[in-house]
Amino acid sequence: MVVRFKKKRRRGERTYHGRHGYPRGGGNRGGRGRSGKFDHKLMHFLKYERVEQKGFKYPLRREKKIINLQHLSNLIDRLILNGEINENNIEIDLNKFGYEKLVSKGEINKRIIVKVKSATKRAIEKIEKLGGKVILS
Repeated sequence: MVVRFKKKRRRGERTYHGRHGYPRGGGNRGGRGRSGKFDHKLMHFLKYERVEQKGFKYPLRREKKIINLQHLSNLIDRLILNGEINENNIEIDLNKFGYEKLVSKGEINKRIIVKVKSATKRAIEKIEKLGGKVILS
């Protein structure tokens, strides 16, 4: 009888049905956040979260800033419209614009003289086919 009386008295209480701490804390999840990624959550980390990274990154490596013939043609058209270069005698120094390499993607339809640090063989051929010249400096 005593047990029934105790149960009746606790009806309506939050913890009447037993222990309520089980699914609440970080211990149930094995820690909060990324804790345990090299311990008990290692397989999950390797399978789903890790970003592939191989080799060594040279910290002083610098990418060359390149321009292709299509963008060069657009640049020349803009410079002609602004009156910065002459339309009959087009000479352009790509080093002043911050470009280091000329590549051959796209077409060019004007005879030009280009000054640049490096260029691909096909880019040089395409410019020289129209009577232009590439000066490597």
